[in-house]
Order: sequence, then structure tokens, then C-alpha cells
Amino acid sequence: MDRDSIATRAKDYIARESEPTFKKEVEDLLKAEDWKELEDRFYRDLEFGTGGLRGVIGGGYNRMNRLVVTRATQGLCDYLKATFPGKSLSACVAYDSRRYSASFALDTALVFAANGIKAYLFSALRPTPELSFAIRHLHADTGVVVTASHNPPKYNGYKAYWNDGSQVTPPHDVGIIDKVGAVDKVRMIPKEEALAKGLLAIIDKEVDEPYVAMIKSKLFRPQLFKELGKSVKLVYTPLHGTGALHFERVMRDLGLDVATVPEQREPDGEFPTVAFPNPEEAAALKLALELGAKLKADCVMATDPDADRLGIAVPAKDGKFVLITGNQLGSLHLDYILLTRKELGLMPRRPAAIRSIVTTSLQERIATAYGAASYECLTGFKWIAELMRKFEAQGLDFVYGTEESYGHLIEPEVRDKDGISAAALTAEMTLYWKSKGKSLLDRLDEIYLQHGYFEEKGINKYFEGASGMDVMAGIMEAYRKAQPAALGGIKVQKIRDIKTGKTWQTASPGDSQKVDLPPSDVIQWYLEDGTIVTVRPSGTEPKIKYYILLRSDTKDGLGSARAASAGKAAAIEADIRKVIDK
Repeated sequence: MDRDSIATRAKDYIARESEPTFKKEVEDLLKAEDWKELEDRFYRDLEFGTGGLRGVIGGGYNRMNRLVVTRATQGLCDYLKATFPGKSLSACVAYDSRRYSASFALDTALVFAANGIKAYLFSALRPTPELSFAIRHLHADTGVVVTASHNPPKYNGYKAYWNDGSQVTPPHDVGIIDKVGAVDKVRMIPKEEALAKGLLAIIDKEVDEPYVAMIKSKLFRPQLFKELGKSVKLVYTPLHGTGALHFERVMRDLGLDVATVPEQREPDGEFPTVAFPNPEEAAALKLALELGAKLKADCVMATDPDADRLGIAVPAKDGKFVLITGNQLGSLHLDYILLTRKELGLMPRRPAAIRSIVTTSLQERIATAYGAASYECLTGFKWIAELMRKFEAQGLDFVYGTEESYGHLIEPEVRDKDGISAAALTAEMTLYWKSKGKSLLDRLDEIYLQHGYFEEKGINKYFEGASGMDVMAGIMEAYRKAQPAALGGIKVQKIRDIKTGKTWQTASPGDSQKVDLPPSDVIQWYLEDGTIVTVRPSGTEPKIKYYILLRSDTKDGLGSARAASAGKAAAIEADIRKVIDK
């Protein structure tokens, strides 16, 4: 983008932005002629990805700020009114502990109100899954949660939801973006006026109470908590986010002993004790693991800042804590849910589970072993929610949904990942296997011995700025022009290109089949040993992501299988690095 175009967009932004801090940032950059920084802030508008809007907080059209948030909300209002003409509309709004979250949420609610859409706003921070629950519970038409999930402190975000409690999917996401792009003027009224007109309602207990009750109602064996609850100790960290409010209450209502990491209990958008407030990162659990070792805890749990993700660690036989991956926990959940439904006579007529395309295929084997179906969808929980809608139309019975990035869904009352309900189920699962003289690690090994050893490895490469987008596009284009014949020395047997909608065997590339998924910039390579390697640019961050899903036979024992998988992963990564580290 040339300097004149950048300057024009920057001046347009300054004229429209009402927040002095963000406006001054851009004015100062223009004065300093910092064209590199200005280009990053103005080379594009933030767009809806797999998680809605997400970006660095600051002035500019490619940043999270008051203008971007209110314009997005005005566009959402315009789309709702065009979609439901004449309907009395309502919206739910929630927010997490990040910088500007509370003010962005209030601005969002006041734009809804100014457009005649009643806004239900929580008085304080709440978990993202509760926002999804609130939409369904209050029969609202839409919802927004202001959060950047597990991203670093400089980020914030805006997730838009539809009337079923799921994040917006096509055609609504594209329709909203079109309306946002056409916004000329944002309508907003003062808070006092919105309250007086009944267009703003502050909600708390009327949603909190049924949400907590719903979570507890999804547990299968409440007697286990009465019999063994006092013998189990949990250590928990909300990573300075929203989780403590409901996590502590649910666990203590169940009779469990919970020790929350004191340094990370209070909400703080700077996340002072962690580099990344992400339970996927081992470093984020450092304080929790130290407390877990000190207290000899049975399980360490962590939720991310908006409490939709859950990560856990459990002690091995030597007492050292082992981090459980999202794929492993999802597999343990699915196994426990189906085993329990079978044991208690609660198996529905047509049980069906959902996993993302980058989640371990071990779950398909587990589901099949119990007579259940396993369905795939694109990355992002909005696609899991879309399949749930289809299940309802087709008479399938949803039993569980998950994706590898520590997202789990137990209940149909929520249409997004729910770290609180996942934690409650994990606690029950821990008690169950303890009652059988086993740990979660013991059960995981049993699953591996039955189905094969499954392991995963993720590789991420950041490409910042306008040129970064071109680099990522170039990588994907190069793969499509010349697909790899092998990865890590293992032959590629099948290729699935979800962007072109085709899948084919490498032995007969001219004989392709149609992919039954919405178009997405994703390529998957199926290797002849059962390994699956996936590449896709992130929908929410400036990075390209690789997923290596490995499977090794266990006929020579788990030790041999683990060693084989480690060797395969290293060789495959070496081939990937040749492409992304040029």
C-alpha cells in the first residue's frame, strides 16, 4: 500500500474515532511519519475469522478499538433488522478481563439499544460459554462477547453469535461483514437513556443460577462425589480470567477440595504471571503445577481468560505431573461418556460425536467401538455448533464435541466450547477411574493399547504485517502447484484440499472426489502409515499452522510406539521447516 493511501485511511479513521487515546496514537504516528507501523494498522480491516474479530488493541482499522467495535455492532444491527424485519429483537453481551473489554462491551450494548434492539448486559465479566447459554436461555436473537481468548495481553476481540448460541457461520458472517463495510454512521445512546427506555437490562443471577444448575445436571454419577469427593484434591488457575467465579462454586457444590492459585485468581488483563494466558502452554501452568506438587493434588486444571478452554495435568506414578493434551483429554472424555452411557443404560438411539478435522482420529475409533458415529467439521467451534443443528434436523443424538486446541463441549444447552462443564466432567471421570484403582494416565494407556498409539505435534510460524499475509498465501499456493510426494520419508497416499473441495489418491490424481465441507484454505496429507499432516493459515492470528497427527502400532508395546512416533514427528517437522524457515 502506498503512503498516500495509508495517510488517507489514517485521516479517515481519526475523523471517525471518538476515543481520544486511540485517535492520538494515529495522529502521533502520522506526525512521526512511521509508515511501517501505519501500514500494519491500515493495510486491511479486521475481518471475521474462525473466532470473529481479533486483533491488537490500538488505533487503526486493523486494530481493536472503539470505532472498529461500534462499527461491527452497527453492521450486526443492520444485518439483524434486514434478516428479521418487524421482529422485536434482543441481544446478550458479555466480556472478559482484558484491557478495554468492559468499555467495548458497554459500547456494544449501547449501539444495540440505539438501534431498538434490547441489550442484556452482564454487570461484570463472565465466561464465554455463559454468553452462549444466555442467548438460548433468554431467547435472544444475537450475542457478543468481548474477548481475545488465550492471546497475549496486547490483543482483544469480538465474537458475534447467532440466535442458537453459536458463533456466526455463512451466510451470516459474510452478510454481517458486508453490512459493516457499508456503515456510514454508528448509532449510540447514553447508558441512562437506554436503561430508562428499557433497551438495556443488566443481567447476572437470572443467568448464573440456571447455567450452574445445568452444568451440575450433566454429570452422570453424582454419588461418586458423595463417596469419594473428599479424597480428591484439585488445584485450579483461571490465568487471571473469568473462570474462578463458576469453577470454584461448581466444584465446591460438588464437595470437592479446590485450591486456586492465589497469584492468578484475580482478573487482570495484563496477565502479569504468564507470557501467554493459554492452558495449551506448559509455561502458563507453572504456578499451578508447583502448587499441585506441594499439595499432592490429584489433578491440576486451568481455564483460559474467557474460560472456554480447559487444560489439565495429572500426577504419574513417580509423582511428577504430566500435561494432558487437548486430543488426549477429548479422547478420555468421549471414552468415559460412551462407556458410562452404556453402563447406565443411557445410550441414545443414534449417538454422534463431533471433532474438528485437525483433532485426533483416535476419537473415531473410540466412537466406533461403542457403536457411536463420529463426524468431522472445520476448525472452529462454530462448525461444531452447525453440525449440532444438522443433528437435530436429522434425528442424531449429540453426545460430545471437541477440537484439539483444548475445546470441549458436554451439553447441547451451550453451542460453544465450555471449560467449566468440561472441568466438572473431568472431575467426575477422575473419581470414576480412581474408584477402579486407575488414574487418567492408566486409562489413556488402555485406550492406546486397544486402538493404537496416537500422538500429535503442532508447528506454528508467525508472519506479521501485510507482507506476512502474502507469504502465507504463497506457501499455500506453492503446495497446490507441487504437492509433496512424501513427508518425513513417509509416502503421501491421499490429499484433501478443502479450498478446492477435492480429495484424491496420489496413485490416481485425476480421479478426485468431492469434499463434504465448506471451502476453507486447508490442505491435508494422509501418509501411508496412518499419519495425517494438515496445514492452514490461522483464522484469528497472523500465522500458519501445521498439525501432525501420528499413529503407531502398539504390537511391540507403548514404549516402542512412543519412540516410533517421536522419530516420525521429527522427520516430518524437518520437511516442514524447509518450507517455512526459508
